[in-house]
Amino acid sequence: MEVIEVSHPLKDHYLTILRNKNTNFEAFRNYSSKLSYILFLEASKNISLKDIEIETPLTKTIGYEIENENVAVAVLRAGLGLADGIKELLPNTSFGYIGVQRNEETANPEYYYENLPELKNKNVFILEPMLATGGSLSFAIDKVKEYHPKNIFALTVICAPEGINKLKEKHPDITLITASIDEKLNENWYIVPGLGDMGDRLFGTV
Repeated sequence: MEVIEVSHPLKDHYLTILRNKNTNFEAFRNYSSKLSYILFLEASKNISLKDIEIETPLTKTIGYEIENENVAVAVLRAGLGLADGIKELLPNTSFGYIGVQRNEETANPEYYYENLPELKNKNVFILEPMLATGGSLSFAIDKVKEYHPKNIFALTVICAPEGINKLKEKHPDITLITASIDEKLNENWYIVPGLGDMGDRLFGTV
């Protein structure tokens, strides 16, 4: 499995704001959105282009257009915090949603919702900001694979080594893009140093 930890000064700046417990939810949403642009720019480096003929003010020339073969799948609810970057940078991207929540006693994923567009032979970008145990993201990848996509890219804000190892074992054929690989999971399966519960902080339900 290819693991890409994004290196960029803006990423470091935005992520520091998200980690800060004093950041209010309005600012948290804003900087999650900004960070999503950086993650998607990295994830989309190798998507395919097609040649098109255009006219500049001076002459005809050949330009390039991204082929319409990309789908974003947000894992509810925290994945919604990474949707803006894709919507703005690539507006013709279709969106789907998978509802998975973590059982706080067992840390196992619990599935409750699915609404997906056509995924066959598509590049699928799965948005799951927190890769802790890996259960929810692995479950979402399993669901997406049922529809035979061309490529799968997982976009995360923070990863724990334990979650990365689980994905490497179960899904070695995907690409993982993250803003940070953190130290570890604590006894409650939260990422340390982390940023807390991203869903709660995005929607002001802390």
